[in-house]
Amino acid sequence: MNDDLPLRTYGSTGPRVVVLHGGPGARGSAGPLARGLAGAFRVLEPWQRGSGDEPLSVARHIEDLHRLILTRCPDEKPALVGESWGAMLALAYSATHPDTAGPIVLVGCGTFDPIARARMKAILEERTSPPLRHRLERLETDYPDPAERLRKHYDLIRPLYDYDAEEKGSEEGPSEPFDMRAHTETWDDMVRLQEEGVYPEAFAAIRSPVLMLHGAYDPHPGRMILASLAAYLPRLEYREWEKCGHRPWAERHIREEFFASLRNWLAKKMEGSRDY
Repeated sequence: MNDDLPLRTYGSTGPRVVVLHGGPGARGSAGPLARGLAGAFRVLEPWQRGSGDEPLSVARHIEDLHRLILTRCPDEKPALVGESWGAMLALAYSATHPDTAGPIVLVGCGTFDPIARARMKAILEERTSPPLRHRLERLETDYPDPAERLRKHYDLIRPLYDYDAEEKGSEEGPSEPFDMRAHTETWDDMVRLQEEGVYPEAFAAIRSPVLMLHGAYDPHPGRMILASLAAYLPRLEYREWEKCGHRPWAERHIREEFFASLRNWLAKKMEGSRDY
């Protein structure tokens, strides 16, 4: 990856795993997930490109990730573990570069069709209480600074995504101000590609095994997203936890089980990564 794009590394032994953060634009959000894998794997946590002189695109993020993998993992096919938007990027990358992608894990994967997005919006609306709605409506008045306003917005809506999260300080959230422009440019391009029929159809090129890990309380409708992907990913496996929201690594009821399942699956699949 380019020198101007930050990269965090964890662990000193085991196969390579690349952990991809969500957002788009939420640099650092996958830090707890990366650290949870560090005991068994050598983990790379790249921070995706932020907004700049040229509009961001899915292709730009794929190119950045490919450069990282060719540079840091020249002799192996690393596993890709993506959370939320990062799960979508893992699939988009693997469809473009199936020969350099190892096993893929989708944690709280994003949506690939308007019906699933509408269902997600409806779930969030149902969970938004009148007091919370009032606080959200007052954000622009109460927080004139855009960066501070975005941070407060994230803090306010995060409980809508969690079942019973056990926070461990600021490390659970993004590590720097949310890049709203990067988010908008990247997400708009992903939606455009979906509307043009590129995704999820392009995922038929993926040869890697894929595991989808999802919380039943996650407003992203897991089973609807699963249905949209299953036709193109014959090696797709699905696991869902009841007492779990969008961030399984933070949920007190299933955190340990989540990491155990993730580590075991990765270890097993990476043993046979040369077979695909």
